[in-house]
Amino acid sequence: QVQLVESGGGWVQTGGSLRLSCAASGSFVSIPNMGWYRQGPGNQRELVATINRGATDYADSVKGRFTISRDNAKNTVYLQMNGLKPDDTAVYYCKVGSINWRGGYVEVWGQGTLVTVAS
Repeated sequence: QVQLVESGGGWVQTGGSLRLSCAASGSFVSIPNMGWYRQGPGNQRELVATINRGATDYADSVKGRFTISRDNAKNTVYLQMNGLKPDDTAVYYCKVGSINWRGGYVEVWGQGTLVTVAS
């Protein structure tokens, strides 16, 4: 079983920066896939960025402003968010895909952290 703890959300003015963290713990063999998603007011949850076996992918709306990275020693994924805009206001969720000791692939969501960007 994998547990995720997210941190780093908060309030920031337009143009500001925040860094989100998501630390995984528990019993697993490896974590090949990690990513960030968000759900804004009245919107569906959408992909923000993923890092899968080292390869990164970003939503067009955040390219050039957000950077996803991971620390394998800490089983932690980060999302550095620069140049924040009011449209980035959302609850941000991390999602982790891990391999368990039976060889199965399990996806787990974090609890979410709120990012509010004031205009």
